[in-house]
Formats: sequence, C-alpha cells, structure tokens
Amino acid sequence: MPMNWQETHDGRVIEIAVSGKLTRDDYVRFADAMDELMQSHDRMRMLIVMSDLEGWTGGVLWEDLKFGLKHYRDMERVAIVGEERWQKVMAFLYKPFTAAEVRYFTPAQMDAARQWLAEEH
Repeated sequence: MPMNWQETHDGRVIEIAVSGKLTRDDYVRFADAMDELMQSHDRMRMLIVMSDLEGWTGGVLWEDLKFGLKHYRDMERVAIVGEERWQKVMAFLYKPFTAAEVRYFTPAQMDAARQWLAEEH
C-alpha cells in the first residue's frame, strides 16, 4: 500500500508515509480513517513523508481537495517532507486549502519537522 499512517503524541500528530503510485482508493481509505480520528481531537497536526512517490492516479487530487475543504480548520500544522523540488511546490500549493500552517522540509530535516509539530504555542 503506498499510504501508511500512525498516530503519535496521543493521536494529536499523524505521521503519513506516501510512496509509489497513490490511487483514489488508497486516498479514500486514508480520508475515512482521518475523518474518524478527527472526531476525537480539536485540532490535529500532520507529518506527510513522501519518498519514492511516483505520482497518483485520477481522482486523488479531487479527493484531497474535498478532504482539505472538509477539514479546513481541523488541522493546526502540516509538515511535508519530500525529496523533489515539485514536492516543495506542492506544499506551497496546499496552503490555500487549509487554515493550518504548512512547512516543507527535506528528508535530512525530518527531526526538525517532528520537533516543529511537537512544539506547543
């Protein structure tokens, strides 16, 4: 499966690993799980780690847009870790679809991304 996730910090931070080719069905399974998890938390933080990501099939961007709009205010911080320049651009393009603070990190900055997500205001 190209999309795996785990809860950290008592479920307040979700770490998502994305690799390979992401399908609409993969994304829908993820979105359904996140919908359920978000019911038990006010605002969450997300770490998205993209490694060897080959892209996505049709429908993924639409599902992501719907998820982002549905949970526009539910996310507090989103850290995107990626290897490619286009993933940095993707982090920038994600910003209008969430009220969360979004930052891009390189794989070498993984610890910094986790630290940023764990920080209190």
